[in-house]
Amino acid sequence: MHPVISVIVCTYNQQDTIGRTLDSILMQQCHVPFEIVIGEDCSTDRTLTICQDYLRRYPDIICLLANEHNKGVVDNYFDCILACRGEYIADCAGDDFWVDPLKLEKEVSIMERHPEVTLVHTNWNSYNKHTGKTRRSPQKPFEAPFTTGKEMLEAIIIQTKVPVIHLGTSLYRNRIIRETLLTDDSQLRNKEYGCEDLQIGFLMALQGTIAYLPEVTLNYSQGGESVSNSANHQKQFCFTLRTSNLSWLLAQRHHIHTQATEQYFQQRIFALAMHAFRAHEPCLRDKTLETEQAWQCGRPLRSSLLFYIMRHHTLWRLALQVRNVVIYAKRALQ
Repeated sequence: MHPVISVIVCTYNQQDTIGRTLDSILMQQCHVPFEIVIGEDCSTDRTLTICQDYLRRYPDIICLLANEHNKGVVDNYFDCILACRGEYIADCAGDDFWVDPLKLEKEVSIMERHPEVTLVHTNWNSYNKHTGKTRRSPQKPFEAPFTTGKEMLEAIIIQTKVPVIHLGTSLYRNRIIRETLLTDDSQLRNKEYGCEDLQIGFLMALQGTIAYLPEVTLNYSQGGESVSNSANHQKQFCFTLRTSNLSWLLAQRHHIHTQATEQYFQQRIFALAMHAFRAHEPCLRDKTLETEQAWQCGRPLRSSLLFYIMRHHTLWRLALQVRNVVIYAKRALQ
C-alpha cells in the first residue's frame, strides 16, 4: 500500500536509542498508511545492525538508506526527503521518541481538513538522557490553533534556545519541500547551515498557515555532547556561526529587517565573540569581526569591550584566568 505519510529518522551512532525511536513510530495508530525512511549515516557502532533488524521485521514499512560514508546532518536529511513517497513528512531523530500513539492521526486529520495548512506541530517535553526525567518545554509564541505563517517569519529567524516550530513534533507537506529542493535548493540544502529544521519551518510558514496542537507528542533528548550543545568552544563557535548565518541569509533574501532582527544579530556577534574568547583563538576572533562587517548590524558596548580585551593578548589571558577563578568559586559554593 502506498504510504500517505513518510517519517524520516536520521541516525548516527545511536545504538542505545534507535530501537526506542523506531518503536515509538511503529506504535502509531493512524487511519492512513505510513512508511519510515531511515538515514543511517555510516555509524561506527551497532546502529546499522539494529536498523537492518527492523528492516527485516518490517519490510513493508521501513526503507533503510545505509550511507556508505558519513554525509552529515544536512545531506542525510535532505536525501531522506528525496526518498520519501508520502504526501506528508514527519521526522523523529534517532535519540528522540514520540509519546503519543495518536500523533500522526491528529496531525494528518488537520492537514486533510485544511488544505491551506502547510505544517502542523505540537508541544514537547525536554528529556534528560542521564536521569530519564522530563520537563515541559517553555512557553512558546504562536500557540493559537492556526496562525498565518508570514506572521511567524521574524520569530523563526531570531529564535535561539526554544524553536518556534519543533520539527520533531511536526507534519508538513512533501510537495512544497520537494519543489524547492528540485528548483532552488540553495535556501535549504547547504552544509554550511549546520541544521535542517530552521529553514524548513521558515519555508512552510512562508507558504501558508501553521497549525498548532498543545498536546505533548515528543520527548526531545537533551544533555551530553551534541552538534548544537558542545563543551568544545571551537565546535560551539562553528555551530553558532552556521545557524546565525542561515538566519541572516533568510532575513536578507526575504527583506526582513526590524529592530528585533538587528538586536538578534548583535546578540549573535556577542555570542560568537564569547566563544572565541573562551577558546582563546585569535582566528575565531577575526572570523567574528569578518561576520560583523558582513552583517553591518552595529556593535553594542559589551561587544566593544570584549573585542578590546581580545586585541591585547596579556589582557586576554588575564581575563580568562579571572573567569576561571570566578567559575571555580561559584562551584565551590554550590
